[in-house]
This record gives sequence, structure tokens and C-alpha cells, in this order.
Amino acid sequence: MQLDELKKAEHVTGIKQVTKAINKEQVACVFLGANAEGRVTEPLKTLCEDKEIPVEAAYTMEELGKACSIGVKAAAVAVLKQGHC
Repeated sequence: MQLDELKKAEHVTGIKQVTKAINKEQVACVFLGANAEGRVTEPLKTLCEDKEIPVEAAYTMEELGKACSIGVKAAAVAVLKQGHC
């Protein structure tokens, strides 16, 4: 999925919200900020692997925040199952 497609997809942002959505089995794929601290993203990445959820880490936190139309950086964004990955 590209960033412009992420803008249109239904999504949640932030480590806590993404984790909650994964645990509720609502997530199709996850974007992790390429420049996010590993101690923050590694547990989420492991959870995605356990749940067999695709992870994309090619974009910066700034790019993810902008794609989600929020005024701050985003370490994690999850596209909900209605979206496409």
C-alpha cells in the first residue's frame, strides 16, 4: 500500500491504538515509522508477526503522520480490515 492509499483507508494511529486494534483482530496491515525507536516498535512488530499481519516500514514517522492528516509524527498506523494492503 502506498501513502496516498493510506490517506483514503480507514485507519488508527499510535502504538497503543494499533495494539488494541490488532488484539481485536481488526487490522489488515501495519505501517511502522522507519525512524521510530526500536524499543517502541519492536513489541508491535513481534505482535504483528505472531498474528501474521503484514508490516511496512519504508516510511518515516513524519510521512505517516502527514498521510494520516494529523499534526504530529506517527510511529505506527494500522489499516483496518475494510482497507487493502
